[in-house]
Order: sequence, then C-alpha cells, then structure tokens
Amino acid sequence: MQRLCLTLLILLLGACATPARTPEPVSGERMNEVALYAMSLADTPYRYGGSSDDNGFDCSGFVQHVYLNTLNIKLPRTSVEMSRMSAGLDAGQLRPGDLVFFNTRQQPFSHVGIYVGDERFVHSPSSGKAIVVANMRDKYWRARYDGARRVTSMN
Repeated sequence: MQRLCLTLLILLLGACATPARTPEPVSGERMNEVALYAMSLADTPYRYGGSSDDNGFDCSGFVQHVYLNTLNIKLPRTSVEMSRMSAGLDAGQLRPGDLVFFNTRQQPFSHVGIYVGDERFVHSPSSGKAIVVANMRDKYWRARYDGARRVTSMN
C-alpha cells in the first residue's frame, strides 16, 4: 500500500511539472529586419559605453540597441556576456542578424557585430569612427574571428 501511494505521488507530481521550453528560433524575415535596421544606423559615431543612436554606441551597446528595437529582445550589455548566450555556429550556418565575435583586445569575445550576409558584418568599431559594414574576409577580422551565435526569442 505504501509503495502504491508513493508511485501515485510521483506520477501526480510529474504530471504537474512544467515542461522545459526550448528556445524558439527567430524567423529569417525578422532576422533580416535586424540586419537592415543595423545598417540603417551607419555613420552613427562610436562612443565608449554608448547605447543610443542620439549619442553614439560602443559595439555591445549598438548590438543591444538593435535587438531591443527590432525584436524586443534585451541582450546582455557586454560582448562577453552576449557570447555566453547560446551555442556557437559554424561559418556556413551564418545568416543575417546573427552575432559575430572577435578578439580585438587580446581577450576572447571582446568585440561584437551583426552579420548582414556575404561575409560582411555591421559594427561600431572604435573611438573616432562610426558604425560601418566590414568584410569578415579582411585579414584583420579573419585573424581575430572568435565565432558566432544566433539569438533565440528566449534569450
């Protein structure tokens, strides 16, 4: 009798458990919106710690702003925190809107941009410069590439 009660209790508790949610991918169309909006901010100046199109962006502030304003997804504030959000992608899996990471300060994942297709990404590079589209095949970026991540609707 005691064993029967224990079995029923386990089954009852198991039935009440909330199933784990799996991250939902963001549609390709929405990811294209991310890339287009990011490119529309070209020429916005770099500003250390910046996160606004009025005052300027640093790299992670730029990415955070784009995702919030296109997908209503709040990303972490730093590129390192963003890199920890999900599993990496192979280069062949990249699609517009994915995050691409680079080691620009002798620290992994110290720079982030948004992939726009054709091995190009948009980013806020450094002081004295503005948001620009860069080619990942360029020697500088190729040597510093740390990988890519795809943001899901649960991030």
